[in-house]
This record gives sequence, structure tokens and C-alpha cells, in this order.
Amino acid sequence: MIRTVITAGLVLALGAFLLAWLEVQKATRVIAPDVYVTVVAALFAVGGIWLGWKIATRRYGPDFIRNEAAVRSLGLTGQEMRVLAELASGHANKEIARTLGLSPNTVKTHLAHLFGKLEAGTRTEAVARARDLGIIP
Repeated sequence: MIRTVITAGLVLALGAFLLAWLEVQKATRVIAPDVYVTVVAALFAVGGIWLGWKIATRRYGPDFIRNEAAVRSLGLTGQEMRVLAELASGHANKEIARTLGLSPNTVKTHLAHLFGKLEAGTRTEAVARARDLGIIP
């Protein structure tokens, strides 16, 4: 955790320095404004991709252990768990139905049960609640 914070801080500091240096180069007409804009856009694109990758990577890794007590206490069925896993992967109802060999209406029924059991109103809330409870990685 601290390593990630230090790395992000160093990358951001380097980026700020580079932007300031580029601004000076543009102001003194060493580089053309077109080059300046292109380099700044590329830096922000690369920085955004890197930051998104760091944020989006799973924190649990291969040693994730499901909280079976939470699964039992919520009364989640095996099929609901499979639907929840597909939901967490970001799949739409039709994709979930196709993957699990179910009808889209059955998927909607399972989602309604999941929303009720997880006390969630949206797909995002359901996934976040399941992750908080340690049901899915």
C-alpha cells in the first residue's frame, strides 16, 4: 500500500515537473505549440491509462477466500452466486443468460433476489456490497 502511494506520488511529481518544463519550452519558443499540445495530451493519456490500471486491478489476487458465512447468512444459492460473478464482470443480462444457459427473464429474477438479499438498489451497489462482504473478489 505505501509502495503504491510513494510510486504514485513520484510519478505525479515527475509529471508536474515535465509539464512545467514543457511550458517553459513553449514560452521560450523552443518547441512549437503543436508539439506542446501533442506531448501534454500523450502524457495525460498515458497517465490516465496507468492510473486506471492501478485502480482497477484486483486487490485480492489468487489467494481470495470467499466468506462462506456471509453467503449462508444471506441465503445465496449457487445460481445466484454464478449470476453475481457474471454481474461483477460487467456483463449485461443477455450476456449472463447466454453464458449460464438461462433465459433473460430468469437472470432478471435472480438479480431481483440478489438486490433484495444484498439490500441494493442498483447493479453497482450489489457488486460493491458483495465485495465488501467478501463474497466476490
